[in-house]
Amino acid sequence: MSVKFVVGYDGSQASEGAIRFAIAQAKSCNAVLVVAHVLEWSPYSFLTPTEIEERHKRRNEELKRAEQALIGPLIAKIKSEHAEVESVIRYGNIVDTLMSISTDCGADQIFIGRTGHSSLSTRVFGSVAGSLAQHADVPVTIVP
Repeated sequence: MSVKFVVGYDGSQASEGAIRFAIAQAKSCNAVLVVAHVLEWSPYSFLTPTEIEERHKRRNEELKRAEQALIGPLIAKIKSEHAEVESVIRYGNIVDTLMSISTDCGADQIFIGRTGHSSLSTRVFGSVAGSLAQHADVPVTIVP
């Protein structure tokens, strides 16, 4: 049975740090790395059927753009350092989707970067890293 690590990645400096740390940890125990990118998309809107169709089309375009511009180049770079890597791109609430990806792939641990910024919305709604640490079913490593 192989060990799997899920790493949340959004292209930020904090997520770059999480990737570097997770690669080092994965190398030390020969783990499979699963790079997860979540595009946040609110399900709460009242749209006409035409708008819903257009929205679905835009979501598919965004998924392709994320794969080509962000995740594809990252995966190619990681494969040069660490052979065992997969990627997942999904829409949804970031915390819920990362936990779902973790469950779906049988992850043993989640790595996430921490920005260290404290905005009003973070104080009201909580951070992704904090919410994952509180709710995930597997250990969460928050990389500063």
